[in-house]
Amino acid sequence: MLNVHLVPHTHDDVGWLKTVDQYYYGVKNQIQHAGVQYILDSVVAQLAADPSRRFVYAEVAFLARWWSQQDEATRRLVRELVQEGRLEFVGGGWCMSDEATAHYGGALEQLALGRRFLRRLFGHCGTPRVAWQIDPFGHARDLAATFAQMGYDGLFLGRVDHQDKWERLQHRELELLWRASASLAPPRADIFTGILPNMYNPPVGLCWDQLCTDPPVVDGDGPESNVDTVVTSFLEAAATQAQQYRTNHIIMTMGSDFHYENAHLWFKNLDKLIAHTNARQANGSRVHALYSTPSCYLRELNRANLTWPLKTDDFFPYSDGPHQFWTGYFSSRPALKGYERLSSGFLQICSQLEALAGPSARDGPYGPGDSSVLREAVAVAQHHDAVAGTERQHVANDYARQLAKGWDSCQVLVANALSLLGGTKDPLVFCNGLNISVCPLSEATPQFTVILYNPLARAVAWPVRLPVQGSSYAVTDPQGQPVPSQVVPVSSVTQRLRGGTGGAPGELLFQAWAPPLGFSTFGVKQLSPGGPRDPPRWPSGDTEPQIENEHLRVLFDPVTGHLREIQNLDKGFSLPVFQSFYWYNASTGDGLSPQASGAYIFRPNASVPFPVAKRAATRLLKTPVVQELHQNFSAWCSQVLRLRPGQPYLELEWTVGPIPVSDQLGKEVISRFQTPLRTAGRFYTDSNGRQVLERRRDYRPTWNLSQSEPVAGNYYPVNTRIFIKDQKVQLTVLTDRSQGGSSILDGSLELMVHRRLLNDDNRGLGEPLDEPGADGRGLVVRGRHLVLLDTAAAAADQHRPRAQEMVTAPYVVLAAGPGPHLRQGGVSRLTWPSPQFSGLRRALPPNVHLLSAEPRGAGTLLLRLEHLFERGESQNGSQPISVDLTTLFSAFTITSVREMALGGDVPLHSASRLLWNTPTGTPKPRPAPQLDPRSVRLEPMEIRTFLASVRY
Repeated sequence: MLNVHLVPHTHDDVGWLKTVDQYYYGVKNQIQHAGVQYILDSVVAQLAADPSRRFVYAEVAFLARWWSQQDEATRRLVRELVQEGRLEFVGGGWCMSDEATAHYGGALEQLALGRRFLRRLFGHCGTPRVAWQIDPFGHARDLAATFAQMGYDGLFLGRVDHQDKWERLQHRELELLWRASASLAPPRADIFTGILPNMYNPPVGLCWDQLCTDPPVVDGDGPESNVDTVVTSFLEAAATQAQQYRTNHIIMTMGSDFHYENAHLWFKNLDKLIAHTNARQANGSRVHALYSTPSCYLRELNRANLTWPLKTDDFFPYSDGPHQFWTGYFSSRPALKGYERLSSGFLQICSQLEALAGPSARDGPYGPGDSSVLREAVAVAQHHDAVAGTERQHVANDYARQLAKGWDSCQVLVANALSLLGGTKDPLVFCNGLNISVCPLSEATPQFTVILYNPLARAVAWPVRLPVQGSSYAVTDPQGQPVPSQVVPVSSVTQRLRGGTGGAPGELLFQAWAPPLGFSTFGVKQLSPGGPRDPPRWPSGDTEPQIENEHLRVLFDPVTGHLREIQNLDKGFSLPVFQSFYWYNASTGDGLSPQASGAYIFRPNASVPFPVAKRAATRLLKTPVVQELHQNFSAWCSQVLRLRPGQPYLELEWTVGPIPVSDQLGKEVISRFQTPLRTAGRFYTDSNGRQVLERRRDYRPTWNLSQSEPVAGNYYPVNTRIFIKDQKVQLTVLTDRSQGGSSILDGSLELMVHRRLLNDDNRGLGEPLDEPGADGRGLVVRGRHLVLLDTAAAAADQHRPRAQEMVTAPYVVLAAGPGPHLRQGGVSRLTWPSPQFSGLRRALPPNVHLLSAEPRGAGTLLLRLEHLFERGESQNGSQPISVDLTTLFSAFTITSVREMALGGDVPLHSASRLLWNTPTGTPKPRPAPQLDPRSVRLEPMEIRTFLASVRY
């Protein structure tokens, strides 16, 4: 028999054309008819009516809200449906996360949150066995590795590149084994991957939702009867599909976006389809139709015991036609992308401080604090129309609103924890506007305390920059010793971002530091009022402007003001590097080229971008604490290049927008670096901020590419880093948010920092990507690129820890009052009993990262330790390493430890997965070694997850 597994499902976006709330309640149906609460009501009733029916559901954000509104009888019924396998959860994350622009930390967090909810309510049967990424626009290798390590048996995809799909279809390779890590021993990061036949829709003519227009199945012998036609068309679709897949089992997705609001329509017609199809077996038909789920289908593929093709690269970029590369969303909505990344970092700080201070942090001197609001908001933001930037403007605003609400409740928790650990009652103040140099406390108060919290498991030095009114200040460290500081004028660009008038005239700069997983306090006291004095300019006799510190010297062209050369003083070599801003002119989608650039698709109308300006107006600033060159390219594009003492990288702080569109041209703005490196078409980008993949221009590892878009078809997602190298030298650029990037010319690399478009790209959004910004004139974005120049052999030792530092950055909190050391009559008195604190007894080695420290109920913490390096990437960094967990923390004592699978919801010893044959054999998992918490060994790229019982 050919067994046709019919899988009833609904695809419920956690925000897209409508907000999460509007989708859940069915509000604003004139935008899109969709109400998730009714879908869940209706499906549960229809499943209860007939035990043969099946349904799969994915988005836990909606399910959790619906569950909280159900009575006990409904909950009992749902539990029964789950126990009997009639309702199956697939994916099981809070949302169906994006894959290109989601960082592995956020993706892991949202999967763990959803799975924890399902495990808590439905136990073993509620734990999803199948990852369900049916709508994301391309698929990342690191996320596949994450699914494998969480215990999923398989992964189903809806969208893959049209050329890739056509090739696979010819060779019956739509189902494969994806080896998703070059570092972890197979099968740890292997996952069986199925590409669905119709994206995630039903076959043509077999759509029976209230949102569809296909005729229902009409049985009987009246004039409208169509049952024979419908069954014949179904059998033809099944026969065609069977030729493209390898076993006598095929899968059909019976549902689509927000289907099953009236589930009776779908199920009644599917009941008839199954009955009439199977009745034909009496006349010799060899087709058997059945209600099924992806995990039942997967089980049958596994039983077939075939050898499956192996894949080791990823599924980027995705295109659904020759000029339709979905590479624009890698950079769409850069402010939201930046806010998501900041919020994920702050969530880690919030969780850590709650773990270090204990339960009293939730209800301390500053009121009730809570990390769950931010946790859920960050989880929602991972959705493939959230951080991806492919939602409507009012929905993007709503995601930002949810994140801001989460920050509010986490800031209370952070304040409670810091006051408990520091032993102070001083009111703590958070300055959320520091990126435009706004902070009411530092601007108005001549004396205050700066608390720097460091979420990394190693000590860090961190530059502090605060808006102030005075012209000089005394800064003291936690021991009361003086710290060098300087007041510099606020740049004219920053003043404009504030709205021109008002705000502090100067910025106080000093280098702070903090111990691992801890904080340091610094006292600040104004010495003289009256705004910043002009710091010394460089002598006009200098032939060539330059900035330098002990590690780097950076040279600029004296005529054009552009970056010209970077010298690595430690290793005694230099590289000519030219950097400037350009814009691609976006296709408008009219006349001869019907495809426009839009929120999803990047389609420049020419391969050569326009320079924003031929030269930049420059201003040089040299002080003992910082050296800066300010470049002004135009009224809407500027940049500061910055070196501080001790900093082995060059910081580029760019400010772009509002992008002018009065000429009716949509623009996609890039920062491009050009060098003489001979790169032979190769460049390197990260996968979800973790693994690094080699990219080659106009090339795909798995099929013979026919390239039709020389720019957009070579763009890849960059979460945290992109680099180019030759045999000896590597130039790496780190990003502070997800961006699209490429190397369009040998020796060059580019990152798209902002885009403003006047046309929709016709993928359902129905709105141009034209962000109004705060004042309605267009969005201004400010961000950072860190440029590292090193030998190719040593580069990873720099970019691994630096990239981690950008993702979970140290955080500044202020307190009013005199600071930790009060001098009275020549005697120093401590006003903060603990001016410095570390949650660790010792720093972790540089190649180990504490990925998670998160409270899980009374006296229990979830801990994740991560090896930061890939195999063979660094001579020292890529070595396995062992950590003693029992003596690591100072804030609490670990009394017992259980090792969990990566999700944190299933004990590691009970996680078992299906095994698959590949052309190179059938890898078997190694048995998990007996856990010794005194020696936790980490292999390259390994993450180990523990539930620890602790005593404070």
